[in-house]
Amino acid sequence: MNRPKTGNHPVTSASVTPAVALRSVLVPRWAELTATLFGIGRLRPGPGTWASLATVGAWSALAYRISPSARVPIAVALALAAILIGIPAATVVSRVSGAKDPQFVVIDEVAGQLIALIGAPLGWKSFLTGFILFRIFDIVKPPPVRQIEGLPEGAGIVLDDVAAGVYALIGMHLFLHFGLLK
Repeated sequence: MNRPKTGNHPVTSASVTPAVALRSVLVPRWAELTATLFGIGRLRPGPGTWASLATVGAWSALAYRISPSARVPIAVALALAAILIGIPAATVVSRVSGAKDPQFVVIDEVAGQLIALIGAPLGWKSFLTGFILFRIFDIVKPPPVRQIEGLPEGAGIVLDDVAAGVYALIGMHLFLHFGLLK
């Protein structure tokens, strides 16, 4: 019996909801993988927190392997890549899901978390501080973060977290300036 397929699994009325079948047909694989950070956005509870933790872990693993002079430019380049690829991916996934800012879209946390860690020294205190600051600003959304969230589609989804990342970056460097992370 020939059945339509979504991904590698046959579609049956018992195994797949219409929304899952529609998503599998309409969302390009690159957009799904990018927007959810290879499925991390599907973790519960708190998919944004999981994505931030994954980003801190990935950045720490990478940063220790590159020269100190290359860390800032590479962090900036990675954040820009997450923004430039994340906005269209978030737009596509948001349109198909019908949600303005789906919780499972977490590429925005990747961009914001990377920004929060730009220029931070390597070490658990800096990583923890950057993580906590970013999550606070991402959740609280002080002005103009909340207003940026109102931008259309992927721009609003991603750029509000970019703004939260900038707040966290400023906070991180204030902590460093005043010697609070020794």
